[in-house]
Amino acid sequence: MLRQYELVEKVRAYDPDADEALINRAYVFSLKAHGAQVRASGDPYFSHPIEVAGILTDLKLDDETIVTAILHDTIEDTVATPEQIEKLFGTNVARLVDGVTKLSKIEAQSENERAAENLRKFLLALSDDIRVLLVKLADRLHNMRTLHHIKSEEKRRRIAKETMDIYAPLAERIGMYELMQEMQQLAFRELEPDAYASITRRLRQLHEQGGDLVNRIGLGLQLYLSDHGLEAEVTGREKHPYSIWKKMAERHISFEQLSDVMAFRVIVGDPDQCYQALGLIHQRWPMVPGRFKDYISTPKRNGYRSLHSTVIHDSKSRIEIQIRDQAMHAQAERGLAAHWAYKEKSPAEDVKIPWISDLVEILDHAGSPEELLEHTRMAMYQDRIFAFTPRGELIQLPKGATPVDFAYAVHTDLGDQTVGAKVNGRVVPLRTILENGDQVEILASQAQHPQPSWLRFVVTGKARAGIRRFVRHKERDETIELGRKIYEEIVARLPAPLAADALKRAIKTLQVEDADAMMIKIARRSISDLELMEALMPGSAGGDVAPRPLGHRPAISIKGLPPGVAYDLATCCHPIPGDRIVGLRREDEGIEVHVIGCDKLASGVDADWLDLAWGEGSDGGSARLMIILRDIAGALGEMASIMGAKGANIVNLVLAHRDGSFHTFHVDVEVHDLAHLHGLIAALRAADGVSQVERI
Repeated sequence: MLRQYELVEKVRAYDPDADEALINRAYVFSLKAHGAQVRASGDPYFSHPIEVAGILTDLKLDDETIVTAILHDTIEDTVATPEQIEKLFGTNVARLVDGVTKLSKIEAQSENERAAENLRKFLLALSDDIRVLLVKLADRLHNMRTLHHIKSEEKRRRIAKETMDIYAPLAERIGMYELMQEMQQLAFRELEPDAYASITRRLRQLHEQGGDLVNRIGLGLQLYLSDHGLEAEVTGREKHPYSIWKKMAERHISFEQLSDVMAFRVIVGDPDQCYQALGLIHQRWPMVPGRFKDYISTPKRNGYRSLHSTVIHDSKSRIEIQIRDQAMHAQAERGLAAHWAYKEKSPAEDVKIPWISDLVEILDHAGSPEELLEHTRMAMYQDRIFAFTPRGELIQLPKGATPVDFAYAVHTDLGDQTVGAKVNGRVVPLRTILENGDQVEILASQAQHPQPSWLRFVVTGKARAGIRRFVRHKERDETIELGRKIYEEIVARLPAPLAADALKRAIKTLQVEDADAMMIKIARRSISDLELMEALMPGSAGGDVAPRPLGHRPAISIKGLPPGVAYDLATCCHPIPGDRIVGLRREDEGIEVHVIGCDKLASGVDADWLDLAWGEGSDGGSARLMIILRDIAGALGEMASIMGAKGANIVNLVLAHRDGSFHTFHVDVEVHDLAHLHGLIAALRAADGVSQVERI
């Protein structure tokens, strides 16, 4: 742990004008406030905020940010009050501390609601001052470094998943790649310990076999550039286990098939030399088609600039090369934190980040904690493409984005009013996937409204939030109308006409807000027929009036199907909770539920199509996997062990094909949901005996 004078010296080393008295006052205040509190590791709790402050001094942040880090847990975990903080340290520090403070005392019904509420406050705070985010990221990084001290595996996994889903993407979006990679690495080790151990072991074996191959390639690259008159600093490393695992998952390949496990960074003097170095490298070694990216001419949304290329080296290995100058390297290392270096002295309100505004807008449109978390993750955690408006304005979107996503990215109102689109001057369907460099013109009409079917293909959180907002309003109106029809039918079954004030009395008896709220509860069967009868006309729900039959209720709830409607999960695509689903309804037949991408949907031209979604609490389903195993001893047992360890149950296994040293199995496996299935597939792909895994 940093001592008081060491922390002050670290700050004064880069900021001689820092308020030393302010830092000393914060150090003493925090030390006294936390008192005898200890962390799970047994260390004094006070060591945590000091280590967080130390992380921020490495980023050369201003004294107010350092003080905020020292005080960030005092309101939450001690008897200190916001008024004390403001009186002793000023309004700015008090506002920053409040922004970082978690809502630990919130009364929420679920973990998702607590997480969403914390996220909501956090996003609103950082929209006012980005330094809130910098402190929070440093706080989370230190918590991840000490995560192994927590005894509860469930708690460790929850923290690791939250880090992977929220905080690592946030670090990436502000260009703090080193911090992002460390958080991803620590979270990956906790979430996928088997895959982490397997990849780490293989990297160690590769290193032992190749010796100092990375150093030899790096030195050769540096000498080659120097011989051609270009002085450059070249560093190399093996890629991190999480990065390797992610590439394996994206490309559906095994570790042996992954060739580019080494990455090299070439740092030159200026942007012109970046392109000069790129030309020399491409002249010497063949580039891999489709693996070149120019982030200098089109920087990432977080300001990151660099040239990326993958080449086939003399060693027959694919190597990834990043080329940048010193200024680009500094931006890549420190990201947005560079804007808050002591020397900038920029007021908080001058640093505005467009994507943060998008997240704040999502806050207003999210209808539930689950939606908020989903939309936020979507907005943060996707690779980007670049598209242009007719006026040449650059719009950054995630891969797979459509014209509807583009319209919502320009403005929410434009998204709501979209009726068509032109891409590169040609009219295209709204579900068309945009490519890098496309020019998009949105055709709009004030008479248009968002369509629920758009949810099948939009990929941005902002678009989904906007569409769902409209759908919720529409569903509410339709639900009220349905409830009113059911109400009228129930009233008709009563033994006598209703009194004039019967409805008002029923609303009071059933403890609902108003007539609309009651109709919604009737439609959703939150109020039974008998309860409503008794509330409208006491004594009417006796033996003389038979209740309306409720019909069969399925084990799995599916939104979009009226209660009591039977359905079958299609055996061709094996839908499980988490899949995007549609229903086919034919005359005198039950509803057939398919995954949205199922090939057999083409045969449903004579059927009515229903928009469906899994209901809350849906759990369990059977998915079919094609698994290719190597013909080695214990491969089948290893596969079964992984499935058992992941809590998946094999219900059917068929040897579909045998080809020399490979065996192909079709395996039906019971899982909780899509996330559970993806985790299982990832663990299988990391196994030695598994060559390939695909869902079929």
